[in-house]
Amino acid sequence: MNKENNNLVTLFDNGEHKFIFLGSENKSVESISTNQYLIIHKNEGVLLDPGGVHVFPRVLASVVEFIDLGKIKHVFYSHQDPDVSSGITLWDSVLETNFYISKLWERFLPHFGIFEKSRMVTIEDTGGKIKFKDGTQLEIIPAHFLHSTGNFTLYDPVSKILFSGDIGVSVFPEGEEKLFVEDFSNHMKYIEGFHKRYMSSNKACKMWVELIKKYEIEQMAPQHGAIYKKPEFEEFLKWFSNLECGVDILDKIYRKNEK
Repeated sequence: MNKENNNLVTLFDNGEHKFIFLGSENKSVESISTNQYLIIHKNEGVLLDPGGVHVFPRVLASVVEFIDLGKIKHVFYSHQDPDVSSGITLWDSVLETNFYISKLWERFLPHFGIFEKSRMVTIEDTGGKIKFKDGTQLEIIPAHFLHSTGNFTLYDPVSKILFSGDIGVSVFPEGEEKLFVEDFSNHMKYIEGFHKRYMSSNKACKMWVELIKKYEIEQMAPQHGAIYKKPEFEEFLKWFSNLECGVDILDKIYRKNEK
């Protein structure tokens, strides 16, 4: 294993299908580490939020430990933030693949240096699917305004893992990072501040929770911080469904910033 990639974890493996955590930075330029994930289904790969420019070498080195780059058939972006997608030009230069991104953000791709759109697949507001050759499908589930206007999560029905993008992320103090959420009550202090400010409203939270309840989910894998196993994920859903955030607490946010 590459010394720069010592936190790779296979979250699911049934011999034909894998869901792999590609690790995160030990020390990030933005002071917040980012998670990347790789799904391999019968020798076809899908990258999830492969990240910004500065993490590209690490993520690339992690990917090739599991699969040849020529077998990466799809790249999924949950939203447009630079820590998610600013490396798209670099990935476009090494992969012959399709890139999935919200139709709202396609128009901004030239600002990342992407002018050729023939391999860009725009995702409609209602979501979509990513299909493997044998017919197995990953489901792209709307999560708009949580926190991006055009935002999506992705469900893998084989591993029963939900990739949640920025929903459920945690921000740990340096040295206190954990791979999995161990105690949700204790974990709340690492997620509350982010979700109150970056999620748009309780209405948006509830709508997404109602969608997600339709799926059988064993783990939730966010783009930052710890991964949730089923018991902690179910606690998160209850908490998130009742969370007042964004415009719900706008008065508090403004008053907090008053001098």
